Amino acid sequence: MRLENVTALVTGASSGIGEAVSSHFRREGARLLLTGRREHLDTAQPDDVYVPGDLNEEAFVAGLAERAAETFGSVDVVVLNHGLQASSPLTEMAYDDAKNVLHSNLLSAFLVMKHFVPLMPEAGGSFVCVSSRLGMVGTPGEVLYSAAKGGLIMLAKGAAIEWAPRNIRVNVVAPGLTATPIIESSFQRRPDPEAYRRQRESTIPLQRLASPEEVADSVLFLASSESSYITGAVLPVDGGYTAF
Repeated sequence: MRLENVTALVTGASSGIGEAVSSHFRREGARLLLTGRREHLDTAQPDDVYVPGDLNEEAFVAGLAERAAETFGSVDVVVLNHGLQASSPLTEMAYDDAKNVLHSNLLSAFLVMKHFVPLMPEAGGSFVCVSSRLGMVGTPGEVLYSAAKGGLIMLAKGAAIEWAPRNIRVNVVAPGLTATPIIESSFQRRPDPEAYRRQRESTIPLQRLASPEEVADSVLFLASSESSYITGAVLPVDGGYTAF
């Protein structure tokens, strides 16, 4: 029970990595405040609090923080797992789409940090930001997404230094290709899904995609007291992709 008596917010909790993180945290004893875009969350348990909404809207984030304060009093752990991926050559991406990628992956994280850090108890707390391997390396067709996820890494590093005197730790998990429903459905849209999967896996030293549970294991580690002397760190969970 590594998170016994811990209250945690998990964003992007409706599927994939967020769903796996919620399951891990629940198993380890955490009280959960969950949020996502879906109106209802089928995987939520009776003791969970689920609040649907748009984290790009400051009024919603402020209201979510108020709900957390009213329900739990304080929040010990915040997992920033939400985001949006959009693939397009840089010169072909519409400005509104570019703004949406930056807001959804970076500025929304800033809003959650801004409104939830005051809820951290005097003993401290932990933020875990879910970035991406593409926040560490550039790639064609994903330029704005890489910029946003790279910005999330630097947001976390800066916040880690700023909040260290309060014993609030801020760390990053940077997953590689993960077998989430979104990724699996994108494979199925290809003319030859299995060939495309093999091609993508061939770019990864471990020759396979991560499972959402493997990424959640790393999030749990950084959220728990097992990582009590780690802050401002980036943990790649990418099968060796960024080791090149």
